[in-house]
Amino acid sequence: MAAQASEQSFVLSTRQLIGPLIAIIVGMFMVILDTTAVNVALPVFVDDFHRSLTVVQWTITGYALAQAAVIPLAGWMSDQFGAKRIFVISLVLFTLGSVLCAVATTAEQLILFRVLQGLGGGMVMPIAFAMTFRMSPPEKAGSIMGMMGIPILLAPALGPMLAGYLVDYVSWHWIFYINVPVGIIGLVLCVWQLPNLPKNASSGLDKWGIVLGPLAFAGLSYGISEGGAGWTSDKTIIGLAIGAVALGAFIAVELTRKGQPLLELRVFRSMLFTRGIIIQWVLQFAMFGVIFLIPYFMQRIMGMSAFHSGMWSLPQALAAALFMPFGGRLYDRIGARPLVIVGMILVATGAYLVSRITPDQSAWAFFLPRALLGMGMGLSFLPLNTFLIQSAPANLVSRVTSLTSATQQVVTSFAVAGLTTIIVSRTNHHVAEGLKPMPDAIAKAFHDTYLMLAGLAVVGLLLGLTIRKPKTSTSTTEQEFAAKESMMG
Repeated sequence: MAAQASEQSFVLSTRQLIGPLIAIIVGMFMVILDTTAVNVALPVFVDDFHRSLTVVQWTITGYALAQAAVIPLAGWMSDQFGAKRIFVISLVLFTLGSVLCAVATTAEQLILFRVLQGLGGGMVMPIAFAMTFRMSPPEKAGSIMGMMGIPILLAPALGPMLAGYLVDYVSWHWIFYINVPVGIIGLVLCVWQLPNLPKNASSGLDKWGIVLGPLAFAGLSYGISEGGAGWTSDKTIIGLAIGAVALGAFIAVELTRKGQPLLELRVFRSMLFTRGIIIQWVLQFAMFGVIFLIPYFMQRIMGMSAFHSGMWSLPQALAAALFMPFGGRLYDRIGARPLVIVGMILVATGAYLVSRITPDQSAWAFFLPRALLGMGMGLSFLPLNTFLIQSAPANLVSRVTSLTSATQQVVTSFAVAGLTTIIVSRTNHHVAEGLKPMPDAIAKAFHDTYLMLAGLAVVGLLLGLTIRKPKTSTSTTEQEFAAKESMMG
């Protein structure tokens, strides 16, 4: 009862929430902005560092893997040391990582510093949502949590445009330098405005999980990324072998751990949940794959500037922003299955239309397919996350958001590593057929990859036909909060 009273004392009025919300949103906005900004700079990294796409893509893969490693730790660290303290430390790490990224002189240095950024940025999202939920009046929790959608919707749209402008007219280093003043403002606001929320008792830290999980994901990503040079190469085999062994050990440790595991894998005993999260992985892979590939295609093959290619992220971002509220409202009326089916149809159609675009076409050819991709994401993503919360066993609901958030980042890293490998191998294949490496062979390789993403979306569509409405096991407010937290993990 004392703990409950302590929690209630930190529930703020709407007016009192303004300052803390501004502080939290500034931090979130900076992290999300940088996630999408780096995609536009990949061709510049290739030229400046004189390294291949296979190498520089690790600036994205390493960042995503670092986030996946720390997301499950966010709750435990908040319980042990306090949410405000960990949130501030996370922003410091992200800002410091940004400074180091800006002064990197080699691709290896940039990758290392991006990992540091990811270690900080990974904990910002789950802690931000958890703190907001704990401070919000219960009767207004839904509307206040909805305000957190501001950085979610704006940052992906502004990130590529801002990065493109900086790359073209200033320097790629400023993609990271710009985080410094924003980070300082965010830190001042957090120290000044955020309350010291009470700590919660928690079980011991899952040390083996912390070691084996990142090792498994990094090993598999490395092996997949090296597949472009040959699936029988030593680096490929070693990476995949280490990743597979570590993954097997990680699963065994998590399922047999008596205390609270790093990731709650027992939730996969629910077939509804398992089907739902596989669909989510398919959607994540297809969506991030398209986002990752299009700027490179536009700049390298169509000859566009970084700023010009960044502007073409707007149709997708705005369509997602427009349709996301409809997806949330329709879920309560018709459930997840119709929305997932329609969403996957739109994503598959958008990816297929992108696969038909040739280097000599106008950039306007991307308008419809990218709008379709955004519509598909907006309709299905939030309902799918809510479906996962509802389909989990009631006693494991509180652990689902960490699992879905972490696995989304892992899937993102696999998408970048895997699609880079496919492009390299398909380019080599078309060169062997007699096509010129640039632009013919690589353009054909991109078309093959987009077509594969369309096929993957069709697989997600077929899986979507098998899901049904789960029995409600948690309150609506808890479901909405957990779904939004999971969406931004």
